[in-house]
Amino acid sequence: MLTALFFTSLLDDGVPLDLPIGVVDLDNSSTSRSLVRKLDAFQNSRVVARYPSVTAARNAIQENEIYAFLYIPEGMSEDLLASRQPKVSYYYSMASLVAGSMVMKDLKTITTLGSAGVGQATMRAKGYTPEQIQTVLQPVRIDAHQIGNPEASYNVYLSTAMVPGIMILFMMLISAYSLGMELKFDTGKDLLAKADGNIVVAIVGKFFIHFIVFLAVVLLFQYYIYGVLGFPRLGSVWDILLLCLLQVAASIGFGIFAFGLMPSLRMSMSVSSLWAVLSISMAGSAFPVMGMDTPLQALSWLFPLRHYYMIYQITVFNGFSLIDAWFHLVALVGFALLPWFVVSKIKNAMLTYVYIP
Repeated sequence: MLTALFFTSLLDDGVPLDLPIGVVDLDNSSTSRSLVRKLDAFQNSRVVARYPSVTAARNAIQENEIYAFLYIPEGMSEDLLASRQPKVSYYYSMASLVAGSMVMKDLKTITTLGSAGVGQATMRAKGYTPEQIQTVLQPVRIDAHQIGNPEASYNVYLSTAMVPGIMILFMMLISAYSLGMELKFDTGKDLLAKADGNIVVAIVGKFFIHFIVFLAVVLLFQYYIYGVLGFPRLGSVWDILLLCLLQVAASIGFGIFAFGLMPSLRMSMSVSSLWAVLSISMAGSAFPVMGMDTPLQALSWLFPLRHYYMIYQITVFNGFSLIDAWFHLVALVGFALLPWFVVSKIKNAMLTYVYIP
């Protein structure tokens, strides 16, 4: 729950605001100052410094003081009025993908608006009507509609994948850890004795309370994002409940399976953590799977978070029927049933393995 609060509060504004940028204004005219004021008025960017040269501004980017800067050359206004097409440049850092993309969009917009403003004044002086000016400056008007996440909130599309991914990481680790501790403290024989030697009963009994606790945490997170924060959703409560059940069952199943493959506390936890961390990159929330290389696209099917994310996108976020996500449902059920393939090995480990630190 601390993880959920951390990510949702970190992205509480939806999108990054007032990203610091700089200006190199060698023209220092009314036109250039107007461009800078308009750039500073944008929601995502804030002009924090003015630099005397490109070298000074570039050093500021390299020292992480600003994310970008706008370079306005000397004589820009005169060249604009004389229709000599002056060159206005902007430089931005893509070391941070989100910040770089957002300030680049603002810089591109302001330079386009600047040239359009000069063209508008020129055509107005020549006697063009407002309708004619608008047709020339914007021959095609774009009517954009963002479906599902109209505010383009990073909180909506990142927290709904990152937080469940980290919860899956915890559940996998704790599942492998719980069985590994039986070996470490040599209590595996007692566990089997209480289950009358039936390893299936031992595992079900051991992880039943884990399942209830994990499910309660996951459901509390779902209530928090939809009931408190008001994240958009078109799916029903039953879709969310089913997704939570499958998320918990698949995570526990993979943790048990990892221990069954390598009955070692250290190795099973290492495999679980590696698989869960990789799944955050392979889920498709930050980078679309369809844009990955073909081998990586095939590999993405081996990660529970990928199937969780697809079911969430199809049923909860977009409101389609569960039948449209049937393959991903079957995949999560398959992850939950993985322990069946290693129960005999787990029983053998409980009876004969000696813990090695």
